[in-house]
Order: sequence, then structure tokens, then C-alpha cells
Amino acid sequence: MNVPGTVEQTLLKADATEADVAALCDGALQHGFAGVCVNPLHVPFVARRVSGRVKVVSVVGFPLGAGSEVSDVAEARWLVDDGADEIDMVVPIGLAKAEQWAAVRGRVAAVRDVTRGRVLKVILETGYFDRSALSRLANVVLEVGVDYLKTSTGFGPRGASVADVQLLREVASGSALVKASGGIRDLETARAMLAAGASRLGTSAGAAIVAELAAERAAAG
Repeated sequence: MNVPGTVEQTLLKADATEADVAALCDGALQHGFAGVCVNPLHVPFVARRVSGRVKVVSVVGFPLGAGSEVSDVAEARWLVDDGADEIDMVVPIGLAKAEQWAAVRGRVAAVRDVTRGRVLKVILETGYFDRSALSRLANVVLEVGVDYLKTSTGFGPRGASVADVQLLREVASGSALVKASGGIRDLETARAMLAAGASRLGTSAGAAIVAELAAERAAAG
């Protein structure tokens, strides 16, 4: 299992500087990560820095999923125009909690429309939903034709769990992939998420995970 090749090294802190983002990009290139995930502010810089060698990932409606459809669509369109390969949008959480499924579907569809040709992941913020509601939400999102179901922002009530990933993989049933994100800080957790069915890992601890992997290989001779 190529763990580094599944990692989207993530830096979504409000105080991240261009120097921090440059280091993030350089580390992703060094370790063979799948991509880097940054706030929209940094996308043009990242696109120039990595020059197609890893995926440029950014976020829409992050982290609350409480913006308007107009703002989500405008942000997604801007990201496409300015170099993002993949867009991770936060589902409108309040609408989902209220079971306003048509409105949820419409919001995701509006972002899907302006991200054709790019990978679209939808962050469900799994910590807000029980198993039944999460399954319903995932099915609604899948109706739009998204590429990934993603567990968490890292800013919600909790991060990803193995049970979340297993459920989303089961619901997606091959029509979309799963990205696990939130609380993945070590090699053991990364492997558990991948074994549960995740295809991508969103983590700020990619370098630490790679270091653990190298130490494990060295110990094995």
C-alpha cells in the first residue's frame, strides 16, 4: 500500500504565510504526496510552485458550510480559473441537519456545474450526523455526480472515523471515492482509514507519517 501516494498534505490555518505554503509544497513534492490542500488565498501561488507535479486542492464554503449559493459558486469558479485541480466543498450543514434535501442537492449541483473537468469532493462533516442521516445525506450528494465523499473539515465536532469511511464507501458503492480527513496524525490511523475504504487522506501530518514509515522499514531491515 503506497500510503504517501494517498496523502493530501493540508494547511488550512488562518495564519498560514506564503513561506509556510512554500514549505508545504516542497514537502509534498519530496515525499510523493497526491496533492496539497490550501485555502483559496494561496491557490495561485501553489499552482505556480508545484507546476502540475502534485494536485492543487482547495476548499469552498470552508469550514462552516454556511455561505450562500452565490458565494459557493463564485468561490468554486474562481478556484477553477486560478489553478485548482480539485475542489473540496462543505455541504450546507444547516440545510442537511434540517433534512432540506432538495436544497442540499441544489447547492451541490450548482458547484458541480462550475467545476466540470475538475475533481469535486463534498465534505459531509460526519460528526453532525447519525448513521441514518449520514447515509441519506451521502445518497443525496451522490445524485449530483460528485467524485468523492469526504468525512470532515477538521474544524467540526470530530474528525474521521473508521465507521464513517466504511459507511461512505458502502453507500457510494463504486460511484464515488472516499476521502478521510480530520484527526489522521499517525501511520496506524492512516492505514486504518485506507483499509476501511478511503482512497485519499487529508492530513497536516503527512511528513510525520512518512517518517514513521521510513523508521518501520529501517527496523525491518
